[in-house]
Amino acid sequence: MSVVCKGPELADRVLGGWLGRIAGNMLGKPVEHGEVWTRERIDGYLRRAGALPLTDYLPEPADEADRAGLRPEWRSCVRGRIDGSCRDDDIDYAVLGLDLLETYGFGFSTEQVGDLWLRRLPYLQTFTAERAAYRNLANGLRPPLTATYDNPYQDWIGALIRADVHGWTSPGDPRRAALAARRDAVLSHTGNGVYGAMWAAALVSAAFTAPGARLAVTEALTVVPAGSRLARTVRRVVSLYEAGVGWEDTLATLSAETAGLGWIHVVPNAAVLTAGLLYGEGDFTRTVALTVRGGLDTDSNGATAGSVAGVFAGAAAIPARWTEPLRDTVRSAVFGFDGVRISELAQRTVRLAETGMPYVPAG
Repeated sequence: MSVVCKGPELADRVLGGWLGRIAGNMLGKPVEHGEVWTRERIDGYLRRAGALPLTDYLPEPADEADRAGLRPEWRSCVRGRIDGSCRDDDIDYAVLGLDLLETYGFGFSTEQVGDLWLRRLPYLQTFTAERAAYRNLANGLRPPLTATYDNPYQDWIGALIRADVHGWTSPGDPRRAALAARRDAVLSHTGNGVYGAMWAAALVSAAFTAPGARLAVTEALTVVPAGSRLARTVRRVVSLYEAGVGWEDTLATLSAETAGLGWIHVVPNAAVLTAGLLYGEGDFTRTVALTVRGGLDTDSNGATAGSVAGVFAGAAAIPARWTEPLRDTVRSAVFGFDGVRISELAQRTVRLAETGMPYVPAG
């Protein structure tokens, strides 16, 4: 595998991906419930708190009604209260993906993904398709039955949120990243659920070489079937953006066109994510802010947008207001990783990207 950037540049951009993912996740976590926190309600919250345009983590709620609607973890995720990252499945799966590659290498099998889940991931920290697959694994089923048996969530966003590590470890090689993400995804998803993971991994990978989000989005589309609903929806966002339609009108159009799929389905969330990346115009803060303001699965979309934007920017260029409150610390439910340093995770990721070998700390 050829690595498109090496040494300090690769290290800075991989660290940017990790920091961006965690910051974007933290930004969206308090309002993660798309049926409650619509785009209009999120902006109302921000307006009442005097935080539009959004340029930092969410402010504390301005009134009791807003306070009551937030996720219980909000007190650890709003500006002024953050002291290290909150635990969240969007980050757990990035950590677990790194552990997967260090344990089994790039030739890992889907069965090995399942084995690692059973050993490293608590059942009660899984949700929707992942919980169904975990239950199927525990009952003795093997892939691909783990994804299809008694699992109504096969095309939801869960596999997409597991994909970033495959992009970080295959910088500039979107097809390789997508194929790895597919082997991971088919444990729990089918159809557009798998395509979403492949697209996200390719998108992160392409961010290492593409000159901007528009070309990265286009390159990532080459790894999924052109006729899939996911690909058609992403292309629709691109066409509206290129036609000069504003961000709000673009999301209103896509909301109408994907109505009925639900707020955790991968297709409408890919639309929100694509719009955030395009209309963010290469600015880290604007990208994550627009993505989270877009609603639906806010913490998952914020995490992926932050990862892509962080790779583009590099850690050194991400404003300190996003990174300093994280205290270089990850809280994780993955056994053996709670309290690990973000910088260590990034070093381990770089080691894999450059050599295919696990990172071994000095001493």
